[in-house]
Amino acid sequence: MTEEKKSLNFIEQIIEDDLATGSYKRENLKFRFPPEPNGYLHIGHASSINLNFGLGLRYDAPVNLRFDDTNPIKEEREFVDSIKRDVEWLGFKWAKECYASDYFQQLYDWTVEMIKNGDAYVDSQTSEAIANQKGTPTKPGTESPYRERSIEENLEIFEAMKNGDTPEGAHVLRAKIDMTSSNMLMRDPIMYRCVHKAHHRTNEEWKIYPMYDWAHGESDFIESISHSFCTLEFLPHRELYNWFVNKVSKPEEFQPKQREFARRNLSHTVVSKRKLAQLVEKGFVESWDDPRMPTISGLRRRGYTPTSIRNFAESIGVGKRENMIDLSHLEFCAREDLNKTAPRVMGVLDPVKLVITNYDKDEEWLEAENNPEDDSAGSRQVPFSKELYIEREDFKESANRKFFRLTLGKEVRLKNAYIIKGEEVVKDEHGNITEIHCTYDPLSKSGSGTEESKRKVKGTLHWVSIKHAVAAEVRLYDRLFTVEAPDADKEKDYLEFVNPDSLEIITGYVEPSLKEAKELDQFQFQRIGYFCLDQTSSSEKLVFNRTVSLRDSWAKKQ
Repeated sequence: MTEEKKSLNFIEQIIEDDLATGSYKRENLKFRFPPEPNGYLHIGHASSINLNFGLGLRYDAPVNLRFDDTNPIKEEREFVDSIKRDVEWLGFKWAKECYASDYFQQLYDWTVEMIKNGDAYVDSQTSEAIANQKGTPTKPGTESPYRERSIEENLEIFEAMKNGDTPEGAHVLRAKIDMTSSNMLMRDPIMYRCVHKAHHRTNEEWKIYPMYDWAHGESDFIESISHSFCTLEFLPHRELYNWFVNKVSKPEEFQPKQREFARRNLSHTVVSKRKLAQLVEKGFVESWDDPRMPTISGLRRRGYTPTSIRNFAESIGVGKRENMIDLSHLEFCAREDLNKTAPRVMGVLDPVKLVITNYDKDEEWLEAENNPEDDSAGSRQVPFSKELYIEREDFKESANRKFFRLTLGKEVRLKNAYIIKGEEVVKDEHGNITEIHCTYDPLSKSGSGTEESKRKVKGTLHWVSIKHAVAAEVRLYDRLFTVEAPDADKEKDYLEFVNPDSLEIITGYVEPSLKEAKELDQFQFQRIGYFCLDQTSSSEKLVFNRTVSLRDSWAKKQ
């Protein structure tokens, strides 16, 4: 039987068609991932990273990491460093690290030639006047009174703009295309504006900065990018992209090709960098890498693995229509990977004291399997003693037949340990249970091979020995927003939908082996969920973040 051939997505089909028609040769394929360093990357960028670098792997083609750093007002070195860290963490390597700012001189030189050829001019109107003259989709624009400035005057003012001799906002440079075009982006778009602010790489060298549409296609051309993939909102920009590239290239030269794919929106969050920045600035989250944020750094800190994020991006694919992906799918990808890789440990988050009244040893150490999904994971020793913590919800004084945990007069197994039987409880003056007393069967030790150890009981509980327990701060994270699409309601501010219960901090108790855990180490707290050690953790105070619960609990809440 032949192996079923994987079907191509429409992006891969475009490339295959270009190769088949000879438009591009396989050895000329080159891709790029072009983030603007004005914020941290989020889960949407992860899909773009996976697409572009995945194509590089599929076609054995180089992929550049290019920073579209043309706006010094919003861009910072911190964001550059975070983007590089995220791409590397996801497991990808770029062929060349590039910056649009590398090409500022070339872009300027090309612009001067365009002015000389009558393809660009300096407009001295206000931004409001320029906007008013743009027209509407059904009404053509009107030409600027400065559109027919002489070449000499345009060159003189543009040079003054470059040198910082003109105030910000006094002039812009516009391409001279067609103010009656049905595509409003072709109505003499702005190519340069004056910004008197230091750039994170070029410092004070430039006082003018290119607009995205002018810099992006030319950067692709300079780097010989074969296929420039971007999201669907840039579809109307494709005509302008081609117009600009044609102005600086010759017909026989290698031409980059822009094509668009649809965004995949994630439920119960926002991915606008501006809105994510507001969440940080207004204190709804503590930072860009807050584990509730959809940023790659936030997901990493929460305990997501690179594999889980790549699998998520691969599973949702690329399409031509925008759609909403439920956050539960991302959580499923995390569970699926962590189930294979995360060591099993024991932690109790809502403890109640359990006393084994007939246990007469000081302590003993029991063998516990690290991961039943991984034969190479081995085992560890966990301490056992007379007094244990178990989860409060794992006990009821009396219960129906469907309750398979501990109750008076019935038996359960303690994980990796013994079978116990509930005998009595101790309560405080308010009637709250403070202790559960039980007896154990000393011959029922797990793995001992005795007949008693093989006895079947319906419930198994996790536990922690009190004398060995290590207190830990446990952060239980939930969805950041209470509704699926928080920024879809045009009548309300998306911040109104922030979930006030997106973080609960409790004190839990974990087995002593976790004192050796390192930052971002991931674990399955048995019967509870997946957790990782937070970066704020220390030897004096362990801090764990819940990545995801063991099962999807959100659907039940809904």
